[in-house]
Amino acid sequence: MTIEELYQQIGGDYEQAQKVLRMDKLIDKYIRKLAQNEIFSNLFNASEGLDPTTVFEAAHAIKGVCANLGLVSLSEKASELAEEFRPGNGRNLSDEDVRARIEEIKQQFNSSVEGIKEYEASQS
Repeated sequence: MTIEELYQQIGGDYEQAQKVLRMDKLIDKYIRKLAQNEIFSNLFNASEGLDPTTVFEAAHAIKGVCANLGLVSLSEKASELAEEFRPGNGRNLSDEDVRARIEEIKQQFNSSVEGIKEYEASQS
C-alpha cells in the first residue's frame, strides 16, 4: 500500500497533506504517530465530565494536527467541538450531543488508526 492509497482508504486528503508537509517522507512519519498522540485520549476521556477547558484544548489541538495531516473530516469535526467550547462562546449543544460528537470523532480516529496499521504492515 502506498501513502496515497492509505489516504484514499481513510478518507484523507493526500494533496492537502502534501501542501503542508511537502514530502511523502514527512507525511509517512507523522501519520504513523497519529495513534500515539495523547490529544485524542484527552478528548475521549473528557467526554465524561465535559470540562470546558479540557474539551476545548483537546479539540483545538486535534483540529490543527488533523488539518496538517490532511484528515479533513476529523479536523472539521474537532473544529465544531472546539467552537462549542471556545471561551466566550455560548454553548449550543446539549451534553448528550457533545458526547455523540466525541464518539463520532473516536470512531473515525479508530478507523484511521486501523488503516494506518494496515499501511505500516504493508511497508514491512
